[in-house]
Amino acid sequence: MPHGRVTKHTAHIVVAGGGYVGLYSARRLQRRLRRELRGGDIRITVVSPDPYMTYQPFLPEAAAGSLSPRHVVVPLRRVLPHCRFLPGEVVGADPVTRTVMVRTAAESDASGEPLRLEYDELVLAPGSISRTLPVPGLAEHGVGFKNIEEAIGLRNHVLEQLDIASSTRDSTARDAALTFVFVGGGYAGVEALAELEDMARYACRYYPNIRPDEPRWLLVEASDRILPEVGPEMGAHALRELRGRNIDVRLNTRLVSCEDRVAILDDGSRHPARTLVWTTGVKPHPVLADCGVPLDEAGRVRCEPDLRVTGVPHVWAAGDAAAVPDLAATAEPAEAAGTEQRRRSGTTADKPSHPDAPRARSPRSGARTPMCAPNAQHAVRQARTLADNLVATLEDRPTTDYRHRQGGSVASLGLHRGVARVYGRKLKGLNAWLLHRVYHLGRMPTGNRKARVLAEWALAGLFKREIVSLGSLEHPRAEFELAADPDRRRKRP
Repeated sequence: MPHGRVTKHTAHIVVAGGGYVGLYSARRLQRRLRRELRGGDIRITVVSPDPYMTYQPFLPEAAAGSLSPRHVVVPLRRVLPHCRFLPGEVVGADPVTRTVMVRTAAESDASGEPLRLEYDELVLAPGSISRTLPVPGLAEHGVGFKNIEEAIGLRNHVLEQLDIASSTRDSTARDAALTFVFVGGGYAGVEALAELEDMARYACRYYPNIRPDEPRWLLVEASDRILPEVGPEMGAHALRELRGRNIDVRLNTRLVSCEDRVAILDDGSRHPARTLVWTTGVKPHPVLADCGVPLDEAGRVRCEPDLRVTGVPHVWAAGDAAAVPDLAATAEPAEAAGTEQRRRSGTTADKPSHPDAPRARSPRSGARTPMCAPNAQHAVRQARTLADNLVATLEDRPTTDYRHRQGGSVASLGLHRGVARVYGRKLKGLNAWLLHRVYHLGRMPTGNRKARVLAEWALAGLFKREIVSLGSLEHPRAEFELAADPDRRRKRP
């Protein structure tokens, strides 16, 4: 056991969430605490409703059929062999008694009380959910684009609309089936639309009565540009690229209603459509309100720069669910060097801290320090810093403030097209698309998944794109129910 560490009992670390922060922090803890885990001095439990982590940057390619769904997810049990994986949903936490409440499938089936897990250190990593607005009809007809189920469901849906359009004699129904509305011009909306438009255009060659330019794609964005992450120049190029493919991009426009499958915009236009994809951003998971931790105005957990939860001992947070001061955005080099490491004893960490403590403010001006953006770059790096700091507290060593200056952003606009802004350099077209693939392949966890993704890309260059819809997966018992009740088909209205 490393010097300076005193363990009177088996310390229990609970990681609540299996996304970026959950996987990467648990993986690093597993490596840093290998000896203690084997010796039984420490236990790590990862709680997640899904047994896998979804690598979200590859969702558009999975939706378009360029990658198999199973290759864009990482199985938690395989990657975390020295951790206990508990399939379930965290429904609350009590920092006073150091317990986490988990609803598992067994408890749900038995209608019992949630399982209570005691912890010594808790990592809050529930991530985020889609941010919706009170738009009439949105809850009934909209779909998000944040997980693998939504991506594959959307792929099946788009191909199903082509089937409907090719088989109906009703021109109104045909037009609605061939109209696809995406709301939100950030990464998720633009990349999903671009990849699916690519796929649908290719698929139309197998539908003799649907011209490749007949499907109508509409992107609705409330601001005056798309892809703000890549900068104004590259965002403008992306806009020209999309419009050059006859994609209708409406800037400074909002969706006001989508009742009865008719998208109504605030410019007065009406668009009958059977497809509405909502990608206007994310919000912290609502379970945080039941975890006894301080939240900011956006619902994120207030954190110190070393990723401790402000005023709550033995609780850590990072990623989309955490409000982490972005020290790299305001700190000067001299200040950065002087504050990179600092000593925090256990008694100091246990003292309550006001949500507006000076640590969240600029040292010179007192102005509020910007918070880290809720994106994958920050989540992965914060997870590693969090794990290192958690180990440091166990060893009674100084913790390190999180500081990361982002190098840039890349976005795919479909096959062989993209935009990028990396370390001041601007790329577009094939070069940006290649950079997008290389970058995310390098960030994909595990060599197993890297190899499978690379193999699929190689095979895609030799064989044609798959355009098979597996919509029956959404109703796997339909055929069996028909076999059990032959009159079922006749009973349908």
